[in-house]
Amino acid sequence: MTRVWDEFAAAVFDVVPPQVLLLLLLAIAGLTGALWYWYPAWVPTRLPRMPRLRMPRWRLPRRRRTRKPKAARKAKTKVEPVFAPTVVLADGTLLADRLAAEGRYAEAIRQRLRDVVGDLTAAGVVAPLPGNTAAEVAAAAAAQRPAVAGSLAGATDLFSEIWYGNRPALPAHDERMRALTGDVRMRIRGVPS
Repeated sequence: MTRVWDEFAAAVFDVVPPQVLLLLLLAIAGLTGALWYWYPAWVPTRLPRMPRLRMPRWRLPRRRRTRKPKAARKAKTKVEPVFAPTVVLADGTLLADRLAAEGRYAEAIRQRLRDVVGDLTAAGVVAPLPGNTAAEVAAAAAAQRPAVAGSLAGATDLFSEIWYGNRPALPAHDERMRALTGDVRMRIRGVPS
């Protein structure tokens, strides 16, 4: 077997000098590597189109979709979330007051701020956007009604301090939030405080 290989190599080197053969092998290896690297680019992505065959007439026609009137389509795409103003329980007490009575002051503070945001939304002071932060709601409300800016900023700061600052909520914090949100409600209604 070795003798056959030696005779084959000698016959090739008699026709092509070794330096030229080395360059040819390097060129073939480079071309193969380039084709391998850019493989998807040189392969055709589409085959030639075949002529379309006509379908027989005895097939049933497709059912057409019925389109809704234009007004119904627009009404469906524009859905706004509904914000309820102050949450009142079945027994007539506020949810925030119930939470405070149970000693859950942090949740009561959060609920009082939610109630005020619901009242601001119901009064048309802020837009009903559920993704807004408390600071964004306060800024939007202050731009529409500057009278609520101070009390709402105080309520927002207290809420952020407790919820985001991990500060323990105390009954004094709840009383302060109750006073701030009450002031905001009076200013929404136009009653001077």
